[in-house]
Amino acid sequence: MKPLKTEVAFATPWFQILGKTMRPDEAPYYSLKLPDYVSVVAVTEDHRVLIVRQYRPAVEHDTLEFPSGLMDPGETPVETARRELLEETGYEAAGIELLGGMDPDTGRLGNRIWTCLAKGVRRVPGREPEEGIEVLSWSLDELAQAVLDGRFDHALHVAVLMIAVLKGGLQLPV
Repeated sequence: MKPLKTEVAFATPWFQILGKTMRPDEAPYYSLKLPDYVSVVAVTEDHRVLIVRQYRPAVEHDTLEFPSGLMDPGETPVETARRELLEETGYEAAGIELLGGMDPDTGRLGNRIWTCLAKGVRRVPGREPEEGIEVLSWSLDELAQAVLDGRFDHALHVAVLMIAVLKGGLQLPV
């Protein structure tokens, strides 16, 4: 079933609220149209994973996440991963592999989240993380424990981690 009509009900530079009329004489169904998003599982040469701590106004507290960001128009997921990794952490990767995309919330969101695995990441001399971001470096054991105890609880990023484990060859302790 396709919408009979789609209208932009509200727009900002970051998202649009779309009203989609599915049946005649029915109120519209509202959803958000956002750019696609990329999340990077960045692994250093000594097998540590980069985590960023930053304040998120939506949840009103600091979060622990993978380096991530919205895709700019015309960018590929790998290009976004490379850019966001450098901007958020001051690190660059020897190689970045696209592991795939997922629908983050099929009931409300009309975008995709792309998973990238960056290996051989190292700090770029003279590059600092974006203001307000603290870069952490965790072992795979520490990452697994943080998921289990709820410190690393961004649901999309836990899903990204699972894709990296299943497709990218990361091995978390049992």
